[in-house]
Amino acid sequence: MRPVYLALLHYPVLDREGQIITTTITNLDLHDMARSARTYALDGFFVVHPIEAQRLLAARIRDHWTEGSGGKRIPDRPAALELIRIVPTVESMLDQLTLLHGTPPQLWTTAAQAYNTVVPYTKARTLLAEEGPPVVLVFGTGWGLATSVLEGAALRLEPIVGRGGWNHLSVRAACAISLDRLL
Repeated sequence: MRPVYLALLHYPVLDREGQIITTTITNLDLHDMARSARTYALDGFFVVHPIEAQRLLAARIRDHWTEGSGGKRIPDRPAALELIRIVPTVESMLDQLTLLHGTPPQLWTTAAQAYNTVVPYTKARTLLAEEGPPVVLVFGTGWGLATSVLEGAALRLEPIVGRGGWNHLSVRAACAISLDRLL
């Protein structure tokens, strides 16, 4: 299986009017997505944020659970939180992974809305089992990923649709469902 990474973008993402914004770091997103990444044996979890103060906050949260008292209190938590890598841009994440693997990774995006070209999870699962470059599963905060990120993706996964027809999952819930369907 190809190396698989997780990325949580806080920029460029959209607000409810479709404008590009930067969102804030959420403690629960870091915890829950890191735990999902560890559960499904991902190779890393990138938190992408352009603002240094927010990156420092993410590092403080991670370090509390990997090196600080949180990890001592809950000894299984460091295994998940140590997967977190904090970077300022999507490009810096891609550069790190290209250097590590010797080939650029593919971005696979998720979205709450269907687009012209979406791939079912069953097909994506087959693609992951084949030879190929590393894959980064990209999740967006706010009201979703900016068009520039979606257009740069090698693959767009089909939206998660529940039987109720209402579709506004938290990013951490969408991540867990996606990882379960994919891996």
